[in-house]
Amino acid sequence: MVRILNQVTGLRLNLLSSAAVLLLISGGGCGLVRQQGTDDPMARAADLAGVDAPGEWNMLGSHSDSEVNAGWLEDFNDPQLSSLVMEGLRNNPGIQATAARLRAARESIIVARSPQLPVIGGSISASESANAFREPGGGLGDFDFSDSYSAGLNISWEVDLWGRLENLELAAIQDYQATAAGYRGARLSLAAAIAAAYCNLVTAGQQVELARQTRDSFERNFRITERNYKAGDTSASPLDVQFGRNNVASAERTLINRQLAENEARRTLEILLGRYPGTLIEGGMELPPLLDEVPAGLPSGLLIRRPDIAVAAARLESATQRRLAARKNLLPSLNLSAGGSSRSSELAQVLSDPQSIAASVAASLSQPVFRGGALRAQVRQSVAQEDANVQDFAAVLLNAFREVESALDREESLAAQERYLETELTQAELAEEQSSRDYSEGIVGILSVLEAQRRAFNARNAMISLRNSRIQNRIDLYLSLGGDFQSPVDTPAQEPLDDGGSPFLSRAGQGSTAQP
Repeated sequence: MVRILNQVTGLRLNLLSSAAVLLLISGGGCGLVRQQGTDDPMARAADLAGVDAPGEWNMLGSHSDSEVNAGWLEDFNDPQLSSLVMEGLRNNPGIQATAARLRAARESIIVARSPQLPVIGGSISASESANAFREPGGGLGDFDFSDSYSAGLNISWEVDLWGRLENLELAAIQDYQATAAGYRGARLSLAAAIAAAYCNLVTAGQQVELARQTRDSFERNFRITERNYKAGDTSASPLDVQFGRNNVASAERTLINRQLAENEARRTLEILLGRYPGTLIEGGMELPPLLDEVPAGLPSGLLIRRPDIAVAAARLESATQRRLAARKNLLPSLNLSAGGSSRSSELAQVLSDPQSIAASVAASLSQPVFRGGALRAQVRQSVAQEDANVQDFAAVLLNAFREVESALDREESLAAQERYLETELTQAELAEEQSSRDYSEGIVGILSVLEAQRRAFNARNAMISLRNSRIQNRIDLYLSLGGDFQSPVDTPAQEPLDDGGSPFLSRAGQGSTAQP
């Protein structure tokens, strides 16, 4: 067998000239192999897509040049939030399923690589035959039994003359890279969803507390109004009593509704964490603090971290490799085969006597001539698929730009709204206090107090919602950037699977698969 393999190199060189003749005969060798260009799939995809990317984001105004020195979860400075994210990454069923699919995709690389290696098969068989001879008197004599044993070993190998099999292997590798990037994207999306659900739970808890305080305030005012009316106080009228009772009922209904929303927020977070949705989880009392400003000069190159862009780039590279392989199907193929077999009436002799082995070696060079246009249709099909992947990459890239620009725009808008809302809230609380004093002095009626309380309640509720919206938008910004505000200069284009480590809490692992 070693001698057979040693002959392959010389045989391959001898057949190359024959292959060239076959190419000229069939007319299939003109422009079939195209250069792949750059070795970086992301750079090649961006070049093919032809999307004009800005150096910095248009919606990012003049801010301080402060840098972020920790991972994006550390920016919120909330240990409970960080702990919940890590729990979700360990226990979420969807992430576990995605990890299993990634392991399956990794095995496909071995499957794609196997055709480049010789295929070895062995066989062994046994048979028994019986012959009976007719006696002179016409009857059958005793049966004569004979045994036969055979063993064989066959080796076949398609020599990858043109690199077609290598192209298919590279396509499988890029498919795996796309799956790996999707896995990182799922982890990042899950972390962002947990962070958003946690903030929603804190917000829901604050709104429940605000609704409870408002209900208690309305009840106190109602009791005072009702007592004054029953005491004959002319400042209290039946209408005031009716308005007071109405406000208490409305506040009770609002409180019940807020409690329902809080329970739903608990269930949402528990499901993301892989827990039973029993509304047992408790959120914090305050929303995580935000950095004052987004650092100025964020480069658009940060988007290279985005998993969906990595997925689109890997799929484009996979389509390119399959297009090259489809073109090379038009070229001649070289197949080598070798085999040996032995047959004997004794099993021990079949297995132990090398002299009884009959060996054969064969080589064949074949060139497809006519297959009903199937091969060239496959080439056109692969070219069209590659073009589709180019456009898909461009669409993903443009959508990524939109998401970042929109998040930056909302960052500015929500910050400005909060500044005005702080003034609105301050004035509403001052008016609430003033109306209470004026009512106790008989200057205004209860309706003025109720209106001031309503305005204060609306302003407090709006502030809770707006601060949550700012955090939700910051999470969206991190998600659209694929991470925090630091440019991932050392992020590799291809990454192996790594199921361990923290993907969010430190920049130490940036550029590894632990960074989703």
